Amino acid sequence: MFGISFTEFFIIAVVAVIALGPEKLPKAMVEIAKFFKFFTKAMNDAKQSFEQEIKIAELKDEAAKYKESLTKTGENIRKKLTFEELDEIKKNISSSAQKLNESFNDIKSEISENKISKKDEDLSENLKNDEIKTQNSSPKEAKESKDV
Repeated sequence: MFGISFTEFFIIAVVAVIALGPEKLPKAMVEIAKFFKFFTKAMNDAKQSFEQEIKIAELKDEAAKYKESLTKTGENIRKKLTFEELDEIKKNISSSAQKLNESFNDIKSEISENKISKKDEDLSENLKNDEIKTQNSSPKEAKESKDV
C-alpha cells in the first residue's frame, strides 16, 4: 500500500499510539480510513471522468471524420448522378428529335401522296362528270359546251 513496507507502517502506528493515546486512536484510524477511501474514490472518479472526456473527444473526432467523408461521398454521388442524368437526358432528347423528324417526314410524304391521289381523284371525277354531261345533254348543248 503506497510503497510502505511493514516496518515503516509499524513505526507510524507506534508514533500514532504515543501521540494520540489509546482513547483517540480508534477514532483517528476510522477518520484516516474514511479520508483514504474518499481520496481514492475522488481519484478514481477524476480518472474515469478524464478517460470519459478523452473517449468523447475521440468519438467527436471520428464522428467529424465520418460526417466529412459522408458529405464528400454525397457530393460526389450528386455530381455523378447529375452528369449521368444529363447524358441520359441528352440521349432522350436526341432520340426524341430523331423520332419527330422521322414522323414529320412520314407525314410529309403521306400529305404529298394524298395531294397527288386527291388530284388524280379530282381529275377522274371531273372527267366522269364531263362524260356524264356530254352523254345526257342534247347535241346543241354539247356544241355550246365545246365552244366554251
